[in-house]
Amino acid sequence: MDPELINDCVHCGFCLPTCPTYVLWGEEMDSPRGRIHLMKQHVEGTPITPEMAGHFDACLGCMACVTACPSGVRYDRLIEQTRVAVERRHEREPQERAVRGIVFALFPYPRRLRLLRPTMWLAERMAPFLAKAHPSLGAMAALAPRVEHRQRLPRLVRARGGRRAVVGMLTGCVQGEFFPQVNAATARVLALEGCDVVIPPGQGCCGALSVHSGRDDQARRLARRTVRTFERAGVDTVVVNAAGCGSSMKEYGELLGREPGFRVVDLSEYLAELGPAAKRHPLPVTVAYHDACHLAHAQGVRAQPRELLRGIPGLEVREIPESAICCGSAGTYNMFQPQAARDLGDRKAAAVATTGAELLVSANPGCTMQIAAATRRAGSEIRVAHVAEVLDASLRGVRLSERSERPNKHGSVLTGPTEEGQ
Repeated sequence: MDPELINDCVHCGFCLPTCPTYVLWGEEMDSPRGRIHLMKQHVEGTPITPEMAGHFDACLGCMACVTACPSGVRYDRLIEQTRVAVERRHEREPQERAVRGIVFALFPYPRRLRLLRPTMWLAERMAPFLAKAHPSLGAMAALAPRVEHRQRLPRLVRARGGRRAVVGMLTGCVQGEFFPQVNAATARVLALEGCDVVIPPGQGCCGALSVHSGRDDQARRLARRTVRTFERAGVDTVVVNAAGCGSSMKEYGELLGREPGFRVVDLSEYLAELGPAAKRHPLPVTVAYHDACHLAHAQGVRAQPRELLRGIPGLEVREIPESAICCGSAGTYNMFQPQAARDLGDRKAAAVATTGAELLVSANPGCTMQIAAATRRAGSEIRVAHVAEVLDASLRGVRLSERSERPNKHGSVLTGPTEEGQ
């Protein structure tokens, strides 16, 4: 933990109303200001106690406090450094170690996730039984989306019409295995907007889940592999459609000690920068746009997704109350802190319901699973889609399918031909 970064905090309290755990519990030590105080205690010689580790673990790492802080405190760096210290110096209970071992031996590895796909339909039914063994196991099962079809992407999706750019595309671990329709839609949208899309085979996890949980050795290993993959592909821009992945990849310079040979941009960020070329067809639908924390707070990308959605004829964007408050997903948080995550998810679902929107649009797979689970608990029938899916439907003139007129458990909302460039 960097003492200079700790001393940047002047304890003004601007962070308090933006912090999800402080909003839930009103406890000083569960606020950014309180956690920085605990960090300072540790730097000055206090060992990490179970209570101290509990306050650090309860932090979602949503970075809303970074946005709110007038002093520019790098809480994002501080909490990442703190998580590393906790993992190295704090002895967790055997059950907790076992659960964390399962998560980090599974989720960063697409091939291992793929083995779960045939059993995903059982997950929701098994959730109550698994919760009795451990709350985190029950949470994992309750969140699991149902994936019906795996969509294989070619190594190159060629631009439609004149080529305007060449980009690489991250397929990700959770996104690629649980939401393959989002990757397919992303590739189509980029191609329709004039991009050759390079999709290197054998991609793995970018390291985001590990870096956000203090597992820095695993994070560096996965990050180096991702860097090698795209540097060998020869692209100078990599487009990412998952907020948490994009946030971590943009910080590869700090994690690895050198900047990669390409720049990282979020899909919405890149499309706004590129400018529209393809015709938008009408989509008569009301949309509630959810700000994923690692897109809005960590990357500062807020206006671009809204601009892209508002550029679709017939589509109306409605704002969600308390949009800056995390939905409770936060990478692995909803598995390791299931009750707090559930409370935040229910709060977000209630806020979404007030909009009266027909469709909830997000830019992060974790948020999609979290809010979908919360809306199911509330008995809501709002559908969930990624920005890429909505744009894809508009660009190709595809109507919302009858199958998606009711919410489904795997989050696939927009369907239609899956054309790839040859």
